[in-house]
Amino acid sequence: MQKDNKLSNPEIEAYPHSSWVGSGIYPGDEWTEGCLVPKLYRGHLPARDPLHPFLQHHILPRLGVAPARVDFRVFSLKGSKVYLYEEKYSQTRLVGKFFVNGGSHNEYATEHMQREFANLERLRGYGLDGYPHHVVRPLGVNASLNSILVEEHCGGVSLSNLIYAAIHQRQERSLYAKLTALAYFLATLHNRTANGQGVNFAEECVYFDRMVEKLRSNQTIGAWDTDELYWLRDRWREQPRMWEDQQVLVHGDATPSNFLFGDDLNVTAIDLERMRFADRVFDLGRIAGELKHFYLQATGNRHAAEPFIGHFLWEYACHFPDRDRAFRSITGRIAFQMGLTLMRIARNSWINEGHRQQLVREAKIILRTF
Repeated sequence: MQKDNKLSNPEIEAYPHSSWVGSGIYPGDEWTEGCLVPKLYRGHLPARDPLHPFLQHHILPRLGVAPARVDFRVFSLKGSKVYLYEEKYSQTRLVGKFFVNGGSHNEYATEHMQREFANLERLRGYGLDGYPHHVVRPLGVNASLNSILVEEHCGGVSLSNLIYAAIHQRQERSLYAKLTALAYFLATLHNRTANGQGVNFAEECVYFDRMVEKLRSNQTIGAWDTDELYWLRDRWREQPRMWEDQQVLVHGDATPSNFLFGDDLNVTAIDLERMRFADRVFDLGRIAGELKHFYLQATGNRHAAEPFIGHFLWEYACHFPDRDRAFRSITGRIAFQMGLTLMRIARNSWINEGHRQQLVREAKIILRTF
């Protein structure tokens, strides 16, 4: 077995059926809570693969599972990085996330593996380990197996799917309800982890500069846009309100795919690799910017997401003693993070050129509200 094989080396069973090609749907995909969850079946994990005994003897016992026979079916969830392992006889499901991916350096990958494990444990230690606020449970790590982090499998519908259903299937009420649940989750996360130290807005400006340079280097923006964006950054940096709140732990990658929703107010957070202390609007602006992007791309209407963004922020503010004051404070700072989120999305090569330019234009409009 090659150590750099990510599965670590299941016996692949290919599907030659041409009708599946390019459809984005593969045999093994299934509907969960009304949402299509892609599961590309990759075969069975051979007993000779070192990952097999690690899952059998170190991971399953942590869940109280000890079947007499063990057979893991393997499904890829995110290319060559994240896999679902389904134990055939006990029906136990595990998620494995590999940090050695392509050219990643082993020491770098191990550091990130350990960081995410520690972040998950830390947040669960704040009581985010049940209903309604849940952070996925880490079950183990192994640096020798391509730096794998094994987690419990959590079902649910992603925010991405909820937004899609609201846009294309008129399921707006469901999106409003789940944004209420997400606001409750994030307010709980942020309020329980406030450390009393002031935010350092200079850190956000450094990340802003990275996004500007990325957009310039891939020719999404030219010299004029670059100069304007740097000028806008400086205007925001001059605003006292951007330095006045206290630091909280933020998710750090609050994209719609990283939150899963169950019944009622149940929310599960995954992918905490980038968790850090920052201004709470870092997470809120990411969610608001993603909503703006989804609706702008689907409808071309720059105002279409506003009711959902306003609802989300108003629901978040209700978890403070003075709701009106909290709402004013948040909305006074969030525009910077919304604009930055749109720039972050626009840097991706998989976004078509027209929409990338649209995102940059919208980012500048938002950032001009300093």
